[in-house]
Amino acid sequence: MGQALKTPVQNESLVLSYMDRAGKIAIDQVAGSFGMSKSQLAETTGLARETLYRLERSRTAKTQGRLREMLEIISRVADWAGGKEQAMAWYRAQPLPAFGGRTAEALVKEGKAAAVRDYLDHMALGGFA
Repeated sequence: MGQALKTPVQNESLVLSYMDRAGKIAIDQVAGSFGMSKSQLAETTGLARETLYRLERSRTAKTQGRLREMLEIISRVADWAGGKEQAMAWYRAQPLPAFGGRTAEALVKEGKAAAVRDYLDHMALGGFA
């Protein structure tokens, strides 16, 4: 990894860039930004498809938390991946040796986003996979 991963404070900027005036992550904006439908975004985050189509469900703590986790991880790798689109591709497809070859996407779906963040922090400090 040639470039350092972003610090937690820098990670907030990507998350904040998708916030609406109510302080919620704007799902249409996230999906559009990554060239996805709401259904594809739901699949990527491990949420039921209808969750992102129903306003009341899209604004729950669980839904917002899962979206935040995904965006935080993408933000951490965006610089060295070559941008947020490439970071999304990494998130969805790159097997992580430290996790038995599972992807960041699979781990977030399992509720293990903190483990991915810890792993990325470890790598940023020069650790090995």
